[in-house]
Amino acid sequence: MFAAENGLKGDPRLQAISNAIRVVPHFPKQGIMFQDITTLLLDHKAFKHTVDIFVERYKDMDISVVAGVEARGFMFGPSIALAIGAKFVPLRKPKKLPGEVIAEAYELEYGRDCLEMHVGAVEAGERAIVIDDLVATGGTLSAAIRLLERFGAQVVECGCVIGLREVKGQLRLNGKPLYILVEPREIDGC
Repeated sequence: MFAAENGLKGDPRLQAISNAIRVVPHFPKQGIMFQDITTLLLDHKAFKHTVDIFVERYKDMDISVVAGVEARGFMFGPSIALAIGAKFVPLRKPKKLPGEVIAEAYELEYGRDCLEMHVGAVEAGERAIVIDDLVATGGTLSAAIRLLERFGAQVVECGCVIGLREVKGQLRLNGKPLYILVEPREIDGC
């Protein structure tokens, strides 16, 4: 579900967020239109709008865990967690967390990857959201959901700054709602 279809239609913050995202053609390979959120982070107003919209959505949902997917979910997740009074749980690539971890492998378009989380980071019954910058196929979000649910957390929703209107991977999210702020930009208007 897009924010503009859920009460924010015409909200100028969404346009400001979209305008702040730089499009880098053919990165990291030919044919990819990379959605670079570093320019969003440089625009303090657009960055604040991004966090504020997520906070407005989640503040009254009794969320106790905000799980951020490495690495860009780390840029938004902690601010959201602080604002709604939840803990932040980093979901990292392999061998980045010290101590005992639990892992969840997932399929990518061209291979496999894995997310890890500290054992004991979440408890059974905790209500969680998963935050990332972009959703395309849903593979990473699906792995994040499975990882949290293995410890008994209840994943309420996944939130992404950018998402394709026809997210092919939404079926992979096991019925979990997906909240997206803006669609990918096609050209760099900066």
